[in-house]
Amino acid sequence: MTPTELAPRFFIAVAVILLFCRVVSWILGKAGQPPVVSEMLAGVLLGPSLLGLFFPQVQAALFPAPLLPVLYVVGQVGLVFFMFQAGYAFKSHRVTRLAGTAGAVSLAGVTAPLLLGVLLVVVTSDAVPLRPDGVSLGVSAAFVGVALAITAFPMLARIITERGHAGTRHGSLALASGAIDDLVAWIMLAVVLAFASGEAGPAFVTAGGAVLFGLALWFGGPRVTGLLIRSDRLDDRGRMLGVVALLFLVAFYTDEIGLYAVFGAFALGVVMPQHERTDRVISVTNPVASAVFLPLFFTFSGLRTEFGLLGEPRVLLFAAACVTLAIVGKFGACWAAARLRGEPNGVALKVGALMNARGLMQLIALNVGLEAGIVNASLFTVLVLVALVTTIMTTPVLTWLERREKRVTAPAEEPALAVP
Repeated sequence: MTPTELAPRFFIAVAVILLFCRVVSWILGKAGQPPVVSEMLAGVLLGPSLLGLFFPQVQAALFPAPLLPVLYVVGQVGLVFFMFQAGYAFKSHRVTRLAGTAGAVSLAGVTAPLLLGVLLVVVTSDAVPLRPDGVSLGVSAAFVGVALAITAFPMLARIITERGHAGTRHGSLALASGAIDDLVAWIMLAVVLAFASGEAGPAFVTAGGAVLFGLALWFGGPRVTGLLIRSDRLDDRGRMLGVVALLFLVAFYTDEIGLYAVFGAFALGVVMPQHERTDRVISVTNPVASAVFLPLFFTFSGLRTEFGLLGEPRVLLFAAACVTLAIVGKFGACWAAARLRGEPNGVALKVGALMNARGLMQLIALNVGLEAGIVNASLFTVLVLVALVTTIMTTPVLTWLERREKRVTAPAEEPALAVP
């Protein structure tokens, strides 16, 4: 297809995606689900799992193969902006007074699902076809473990804010733990991708490039971003253009060295100065990126998710085991760690429920793994299912815990007897 033929296809595809995401968001919003959950589900429904299953000709017309790279690139733009905002939120939600407990919870929330995921892949490696040709068992097992260890920190922060839990014991603890959890998980993912290259050259490029990037951020990042934000020579428009240009340069560099754009965008957000001008830049760029560009990433992910693959009994059993271990490893381990640190049971349960959500962060990791060639279609579908189940269950579980807590703490009032 020529560019002039692709352009109208792109416009109609984007219109369908945005409207469909809005409809699903409205429906699931009645059940208290945040928009990101609706967009994740809408993306899957527009793929071969539903639309392609019942109306394959409609799906082929809406999303022809030549259009997919365009959706990928535009979706990456939304993803880069989203991760930039997530990095900035990571910095703003830092909680130091809970460092010890948050460290214990995040350590448990990373270690338990990581080990359970590795063990599951090792035990089932000969029975379930989940590895692409040429990918070692160690790399595949490590990737699954890291994918299960991820927490959806941005969504966690949004749920806490929307439900009025900011400043509560469980809200502050979950924010601190989730921030540490995601930072550790992304570093581990970078290590897995470096080993997955299978050659010394790319691994050295990734490792060396990451060291240079880290040094540049550590020594020059605050200075450069500080000058950009605090300079009075720039108006808001010029400042926004400068931040976007810097963001895209960082995304380019980390993509080129094999760390992928999401790492660079997140890291740049972390080093941005906490300032009202930074807030204004994000308030301008984030709504468009989140409302228009990011749903394209969900749809691109959904077009590569085939729940029909779960019809194979071995894959279905693996998926059920993966979902179970993901919940036990994250929810259970975080709850246990919080209890061991002396937290009340209600606080520990809510922290476990919040930390259990994988959300968009796991979808990002899965797409990175798929692009790197270490994930096949079956494993991609299984882990998308894990992301959907653990994310969708978060809000209902929190609601149930809150109602249960109210029933337990409500004073049992006996009707007063009338005295004659």
